[in-house]
Amino acid sequence: MHEKPAVILFSGGLDSTTCLALAKSQGFAPHLLSFNYSQRHQVELAAARRVAQAVGVAGHIVLDLPLGAIGGSALTASIDVPKDRDAFAMGHGIPITYVPARNTVFLSMALAMAEVLGSQDIFIGVNALDYSGYPDCRPAFIQAFETMANLALKEAVEGRLRMTIHTPLIHMTKAQIILAGTALGVDYGLTHSCYDPTQDGLACGRCDSCLLRKKGFEEAKVADPTRYV
Repeated sequence: MHEKPAVILFSGGLDSTTCLALAKSQGFAPHLLSFNYSQRHQVELAAARRVAQAVGVAGHIVLDLPLGAIGGSALTASIDVPKDRDAFAMGHGIPITYVPARNTVFLSMALAMAEVLGSQDIFIGVNALDYSGYPDCRPAFIQAFETMANLALKEAVEGRLRMTIHTPLIHMTKAQIILAGTALGVDYGLTHSCYDPTQDGLACGRCDSCLLRKKGFEEAKVADPTRYV
């Protein structure tokens, strides 16, 4: 049976790698889309390439997006990454690691890629439970974007496709995500999550992303393969 092409927004992190495994398990041929957006944790792009090579994908494009020229985030500007925040702090308010309009921009590029591929399926590993409060990870945003997508694309307006934004992780805890990926054979040792890694790629263990990742492995009772400082 011919596999349907799907665009997977892919950072090389825990969530997007699980998303990739789920898409493959559903019979999609994954075309990965990653971004060099001036992020301080560019080591994630090396992880993305490692995972793509290990898993086997239909294609992998890395686009340059100079979001650092806009700044406004601890991930793209000279602003300290918050460390050692507790669960209450992470669950309330939008942190400085939020990158203005990032998922809107990423999904827009994925739309263009999908239309050219003749695909009507985009996967994004957003999550609205164990996450840092980003507005562009919430169900309302995804639903609104999908509605917009089907008004924006030539192929959709002319009735040849109906674009679907798949968010298989959106209502899962980090532990549930890890268990789902582990059941599909995901090697999380290939992935990277840290927002503020050392020059040689070791995870800080203290940023929100590291703390959520650690918590997920502990609650899933799965050994954490992450290399921390």
